[in-house]
Order: sequence, then C-alpha cells, then structure tokens
Amino acid sequence: ETPEQGTTMGRNARGVGGGGRFSESGDKGWIRSLFEHKVEARRDAHSNLLSKKETNNLYKIQCGFLLTYKEKKDLAEVQNRLHQDRDYPCEVVGSWNTWYGEQDQAVQLWRYRGGYPALTECLQKLKANKEYLELQKERAQMLLSRQNQLLLEFSFWNEPLPRQGPNIYELRTYKLKVFLQLYYTPESNNSCFFRARAIKYRQENNEAVGGFFTQIGNLYVVHHLWAYESLQSREETRNAAWQKDGWDVNVYYTVPLVRSMESRLMIPTKCSPLQ
Repeated sequence: ETPEQGTTMGRNARGVGGGGRFSESGDKGWIRSLFEHKVEARRDAHSNLLSKKETNNLYKIQCGFLLTYKEKKDLAEVQNRLHQDRDYPCEVVGSWNTWYGEQDQAVQLWRYRGGYPALTECLQKLKANKEYLELQKERAQMLLSRQNQLLLEFSFWNEPLPRQGPNIYELRTYKLKVFLQLYYTPESNNSCFFRARAIKYRQENNEAVGGFFTQIGNLYVVHHLWAYESLQSREETRNAAWQKDGWDVNVYYTVPLVRSMESRLMIPTKCSPLQ
C-alpha cells in the first residue's frame, strides 16, 4: 500500500464512519442511485399490451390429475356435449395425455369466447347441470392432484384452430423473471422483444399452435404449444431454425428472461379438436 492509497482510504473511511457526508455528483449520490430509477409512465395494464386486441378470448389450461379409463371416457363424453352445446360459451381447444414429461397426467385447454363474463356464465350453468355435477363427485374420489390457470393469448401468436392429425404436441412452459414478461411485446424498446419476432422463424411447417401467458394462477408463466408429425420432424424443425439469420440472436436475448423451463410431449385424445 502506497502513502497515497493509505491517505485515500483514510478519507473514505472517515467519510463513511466519521460523520462525513457522501460526495454527490449533480443531484444524485451513488447510494441514492441504487434505489432510484426512472419508471416509464403507462396508461394500460401489461396484459393489455401483450394480448390480442381483435379478440376477447380467455383460456383455461388444466393439468395434473390422474384418471382411470372409465373417468377418461365419461369426461370425454361430457366435454364433447359441452363443446357442441351453443348454450355454453366455452369450447375444448385440445385434450391430451402426457407422453414424455410428468407421467399419468391429462392436459386440457378450454377457450371462453367473451372473456370473464363467458367464464362466469359457463360456471353458473354447470352448477345446474346434473350430469356434470355427478361426474365431478365421482372424479373427486380419483384425483391425485390438479392445477389450472387462466390465460390470455399473445398478440403475435396464432389462434389455436382445429387441425387434422396425426400429430404429437409439445407444451413448453417458461417461468419468467418478475416484471420481464413485458419485454415479450414488440412495443418495448428493450432488445428482448426479439422473442416476439421469433415466431416468424417457426411457421414454415405450420408447427406453431398457440402462445399464452397467465392471468390467474402461477404468474409470469408463458406457455408455447407446438405440433409435429413425429419426434424426428420435431428435431429437424428445431435444428432448421438455427440455420436462419437472427435465430441465434433471439435465443441470446431471451434466455436471460427465463427462470426455469419445462417441455412436455403429449398425445391428443380421440375427442380433441387438435389431432
């Protein structure tokens, strides 16, 4: 240690512990700058910035319950009737059994055209549906676990529509770091909005089914749903993305947003509109 360094350290120590004052540059000191930052003023909720403006769809994803064969059959029959009954403002988008991932799980995706009022109307009508109530009692005795989430769809993704099979489906779930979900929107000046553009790289084989983010349930969660003809087709499609200019940049800027991710391969049930 040189005399000059010792003198400097002594002055700093006196400034911190000896009643001295921190020096400030301009109006802000370095301590204050750790806690103060400019927040961009907004006049709308983040979900409105991310979701589609032209539709008012609300989605529900439900997974994690263990079914016996009999319950699968009965539940599928009730789902088909609800799907075809125009008096219920809901429809089954897709219904699957997990192939790879957590085993003995069923995954269902519902759409409520009309948002929360449609969901409320449907729930009220189901309370008066004796067949549904009886099935619900029977199912409660067979459950291992169950979880659901209410979702909105990203503005830059396709709306999931029925498709012919056979296909296998991949549900990729991303848990994001808090407050960074906003950067999925193209309106953001942050470079991480590249994730919103990445969907353009994955359209050649019509594999993109739908993209959603949670509104109720575990928050800051994003679901991407993909369809492939086979496992080999999945590998070839994903590898082909790396040959396109800009895909590596998308990955580079979006990986830091993710806290954890999960991939689940699923097989559609016979009654699923997505085959």
